[in-house]
Amino acid sequence: MTVNSSTQGEKVAAPARAVLESCVRAATAAPSLHNSQPWLFRIGADSVEVYADQSRRLDVLDPAGRELMISVGAAVLTLRLSLRAAGHLPHLEVFPDPQQPELAARVTCAGPATVTAAVERLAAAIGHRHTNRYPFSRAAVPADAIEHMIDAAATEHARLTLANPVSRNAIIALSQAAGRRQRATGGYRAELARWTTHRIPRRDGVPPSVIGPWDAMEMLPLRDFGLLQPQLSRPTEAFEPYPSVMVLATRGDDRAAWLAAGQALQRVLLTATWLNLATTPISQAVEVPGIREQLTDTGAGLWAQIILRVGYGRPATATPRRRLEEVLLPSGE
Repeated sequence: MTVNSSTQGEKVAAPARAVLESCVRAATAAPSLHNSQPWLFRIGADSVEVYADQSRRLDVLDPAGRELMISVGAAVLTLRLSLRAAGHLPHLEVFPDPQQPELAARVTCAGPATVTAAVERLAAAIGHRHTNRYPFSRAAVPADAIEHMIDAAATEHARLTLANPVSRNAIIALSQAAGRRQRATGGYRAELARWTTHRIPRRDGVPPSVIGPWDAMEMLPLRDFGLLQPQLSRPTEAFEPYPSVMVLATRGDDRAAWLAAGQALQRVLLTATWLNLATTPISQAVEVPGIREQLTDTGAGLWAQIILRVGYGRPATATPRRRLEEVLLPSGE
């Protein structure tokens, strides 16, 4: 175990590399667009650097890299939480080196920390959080659960809002329109096929086991991952007619805001998991610029980043994850 000097001159025990590797492995369980897992990590003596892997950006859906950076932010929050659960106080620096634009964050162990019950609960939820593309119960999400999720977003300096019935219907309509526009975009089908192929064993992408059924009423704008797999037998089921829809927004719309959105998103998702709630991103409306603008309150400086469907659902299957050695960069020591 390495011993470093703190800013007060005290000796602080750095975590063993095995602990840092375990926390990085947990961070890879974060959500990402099409399960692209666009992150890389470099482990130091007492820190972990998180890089955005631009080779995994989706050119058609995410040309600016906004959703890629949100995915990286989700991994950063998971890393911070895992270190905290291991008894270390994480110190976060975002974009710490202007000469390395892909270095999104550096998380340093600043000293020992007491592991609280709240930290334990969220850390325990990491392995159970999965996107759920199945129908949800018609039971309403309790107000206190909504407040827990709103508070979780606020902890990461983001705003989460539950759509009222009128706003919900408008968001669903905008998402449906965005989905139609995307399907008519050149390259969309090829990009979808790249991340949903089932013929080659792989540790990323969206396998058939997590795609879910068709919506019998074709109301919910869920991503059609079965579009290019006509041989896939997908049942038709009735989805909830009045879904609970929440919008996560940030102040500003730059890389730092996207990274913050990802951290807020993951804290919200883990909070929902701890509350036994299921979640599904509804991404289409925030992937088409003209439609995203209709969900954004620029006067208040709030930019819509994520739309979530929340409710009670059956257990969902986990998507695969890349091996640790595939996401680790050389230490540089």
